[in-house]
Amino acid sequence: MSRPTGVWRSLAAIGVAASLALGAASTLRAQTQAEPPRNPFAPAPQVIQEGMAAFRANCAYCHGMDARGMRAPDLTGVFSRGATEEGLYRLVRRGIPGTEMPPAGVFLQEPDTWKVLMYLRTLAVDTRREPERGNVENGERLFRARCAGCHRANGRGGVLGPDLSRIGVSRTRAALARQIRGGNETITPGYEPVTVTTQEGRTVRGTRKNEDMVSVQIMDTSERLQGFVKSEVRSVSPAADERKSLMPAYGLEQLSEADLDDLLRYLGSLRAASSAAR
Repeated sequence: MSRPTGVWRSLAAIGVAASLALGAASTLRAQTQAEPPRNPFAPAPQVIQEGMAAFRANCAYCHGMDARGMRAPDLTGVFSRGATEEGLYRLVRRGIPGTEMPPAGVFLQEPDTWKVLMYLRTLAVDTRREPERGNVENGERLFRARCAGCHRANGRGGVLGPDLSRIGVSRTRAALARQIRGGNETITPGYEPVTVTTQEGRTVRGTRKNEDMVSVQIMDTSERLQGFVKSEVRSVSPAADERKSLMPAYGLEQLSEADLDDLLRYLGSLRAASSAAR
């Protein structure tokens, strides 16, 4: 049974209208996603003051109270080096994979992100930069000889310690020097030292990878993953002297100041796949 011509025309018109609406929605959605973020705030004193407060509450632990760097890089000259507010906003909101910089959504509200960036723009910048010291080539040789047994860089090395492929964008030279010399730094989650003592008295030391009420999984110093049921071992304990990293301290006897400069120069060059802030 055929439908009346008028009904067919009405259905066709509805279909065309629906298609146009869907197409317009898709176009609008694509345009919205493609639009760069824009700072909604004017640079008023109150806004900048709020940005300073947000920075000190959420960012100073790594970047220092004065933003001149501590465990993480100096931010006072970030705009003079070509970064834009929009680029930095995107970088902060998504974090930097492979570093200790998490997505800002876990610690900083979206409006405060813009305010922090406006505050950073007001900071005075000392254009006098300390000349870089050290030889990159020798630093890489030292890394391969001293560090690559536990640390990976650009796809080469061990996995007992954190991957350092992007350490050059996440740690300052001073923080790296302290860590190498044996200074106390916060241990990266997933690399906390732990010792398991079996019922037979055998000890297995490594880094904690996973733990619950029943079991613990560690990577031992030979880079083997081992799992233990807690009820079947004598103890699982980070002793008081084990709360420090498994990384040994390199004093002057193990690493001269010249070699330290070379190693730091190489580590500072590790910026694989770094996120642009432009």
